[in-house]
Amino acid sequence: MSAAPANVLRQHLIDPEICIRCNTCEETCPVDAITHDARNYVVDVLKCKLCYNCISPCPTGAIDSWRNVRADAPWSLDDQLGWDTLPAQAAFEALEGAAALEAAKDLPEDVAQIAAASTAGQGGTAPPPWSAAHPYINLYGIHAPAVATVSGNLRLTAEDASSDIRHIVLDFGNTSFPVLEGQTIGILPPGLDANGKPHHVRLYSVASPREGERPRYNNLSLTVKRVTEDHEGKAAHGVGSNYLCDLKKGDKVNVVGPYGTSFLMPNHPGSNLLMICTGTGSAPMRAMTERRRRKHAAGESLGKMMLFFGARTPGELPYFGPLTKLPKELIDMNLAFSRLPDQPKHYVQDLLRERGADVARLLRDENTYVYLCGLKGMEKGVEESFTELCKANGLDWGTLRPQLLQQGRYHVETY
Repeated sequence: MSAAPANVLRQHLIDPEICIRCNTCEETCPVDAITHDARNYVVDVLKCKLCYNCISPCPTGAIDSWRNVRADAPWSLDDQLGWDTLPAQAAFEALEGAAALEAAKDLPEDVAQIAAASTAGQGGTAPPPWSAAHPYINLYGIHAPAVATVSGNLRLTAEDASSDIRHIVLDFGNTSFPVLEGQTIGILPPGLDANGKPHHVRLYSVASPREGERPRYNNLSLTVKRVTEDHEGKAAHGVGSNYLCDLKKGDKVNVVGPYGTSFLMPNHPGSNLLMICTGTGSAPMRAMTERRRRKHAAGESLGKMMLFFGARTPGELPYFGPLTKLPKELIDMNLAFSRLPDQPKHYVQDLLRERGADVARLLRDENTYVYLCGLKGMEKGVEESFTELCKANGLDWGTLRPQLLQQGRYHVETY
């Protein structure tokens, strides 16, 4: 890639037409250059250091969008927030030699530095496990979605539970829609938002293994919580979740994707899975566990599986019944409940510390892959537990963590 002329800036933008508003880019950006409003995700040209850390994790490629602009007049945040589509690419004549140097003198220092850095090297995120199957992504977009039929909608939580979590099965009929454990799909809710525009895509992790919820049928399942309040407890209506939870058998659903190239399970038989989740973060863990359960039932020799799963009570924990019936030799189950009557609060990070020696033994094994999925708030506590249990068992989490990331053995999806 050749450098832009000194008076031309190669500005980093996000394509609003294919962005699914999953917040991955904003979470990934190390300098807080990415922000959003109710409609668009945007990049602040004065903050962006062109480190490229956000490029690889983006499931759709919307983040990998660029326009050449006059370096003294880049697109502002207000401009970007008002877009429904990216602006056309402006044409610039390349300035060379003395003319380019003269033009650069008139640029503000910070913008000039950004223009000079427009060919910076690319960063990245955790690669997939080396033995993971090849994922297919972006097979269907918002302008030509796949159409699935609802073949099941089962409530997973108890009727008196505070959360309504559903197991929803979508059948794709004759439409090819291949997915792997750990991938996600996008749902297009019908109707318009408050601005009179079509609703954004809502992203959901697949809860079934690659051969489908029902083997040899072209289907998949989702684990969806009906959203009636935000993370602070204030009343909020989740457009996508309520749409999905209210679906009836036979209803049609527009689906885009699939997405995801990193949060995938290893394929080699000796691999170990260390899974940590809460709530609907159980969806990818359920997919991986079911994949292993079917292989175990077929007599295949497999590595270890260890699961740490947290909820308020057993009635609030998705798949509680089926989980408790899994063979002990298949999975080492650790369930944490934080709201049991007359019992102290217990979280997944507490269980990690209690099982510290066994967890450390797995972490020492180069065939162990760690998966963390759930609410953002759990991530800090889990990291602290890893730090403590590693120290108590002769390991250093500060050294081990970047090694696991580099080797594709530590995968985090929190929201």
